Amino acid sequence: MSDGPYSALADAHLPGDLAQRWTALLRPCARLRRADAGEAVVAVLGGAPHLPAGVIWPEWPGRGPLSFIASVRWAALPQQGLGAEFPQDGTLLFFCFDGQTQADAVVCVDDTDTWAGAQVLYVPENTPVCPAGTPPVLEPYPRVDLTAEIEQSAPDLWLPRARRALLGDTRAWPSRRRDTPGELAAFVRAFARLRTRIDHQIGGHAYPLQGPVEYDIANATLAERHEWGDPALDEEAERWLLLAQFAGDHETTMMWGGEGALYWLIRPDDLAAYRFDQVRLVIQA
Repeated sequence: MSDGPYSALADAHLPGDLAQRWTALLRPCARLRRADAGEAVVAVLGGAPHLPAGVIWPEWPGRGPLSFIASVRWAALPQQGLGAEFPQDGTLLFFCFDGQTQADAVVCVDDTDTWAGAQVLYVPENTPVCPAGTPPVLEPYPRVDLTAEIEQSAPDLWLPRARRALLGDTRAWPSRRRDTPGELAAFVRAFARLRTRIDHQIGGHAYPLQGPVEYDIANATLAERHEWGDPALDEEAERWLLLAQFAGDHETTMMWGGEGALYWLIRPDDLAAYRFDQVRLVIQA
């Protein structure tokens, strides 16, 4: 994907070889926004999910039912460049425990006992479905219809591939901005100015609020915690890709610790095999 703000950023601020290495990392994503009248609705925030007969509402055992966050219709989604491992049809339903029934229960990627508090269901195309009644202990989020546009997305600069492309290896960026290599200084400043607002998104690179979400899930997956720069952590981080992210939304009252966001990640092999029980949720605020 050669046209977009991150390609233009490279053209403006990087020498030719670095620009080529950087733009090779860029990925298309489906950026979701509120649908205007007459626009195709490809996803929905809140409201009531449509479930097949016999499928029960997801719950966190011992904690209670999960809140319905969003649904995405893959056949309606523009998928240019999203990758062959992504579904071509069917619907994904995203659920998360949000503390309505137990305020002290929190889904945390570092605690495997809480992973059941975030679930993704796949409904195959042409499956008969009907609106599911929200459990009475939950207040459903207001429904918001979303449409989508294909846009560029860029990796966080701290991810291993970005560091290799720009620094020549996977060493850490300098702790002081003034020590950034001279040929990269203007690029790093412009990159920070470009990433000012998180959106709802399908595929592409995650836009993190507190450092790469891939490191969050990598540390949670490995047997013990690893420090940044550890090769084992880098390798595990590169095994995960973004399935979807949903930003905090004032109009739907979906607020995750203020201006936080939900990031749903999966390994490519699991995605291609429709193993959505292997999706993991990272929450940043």
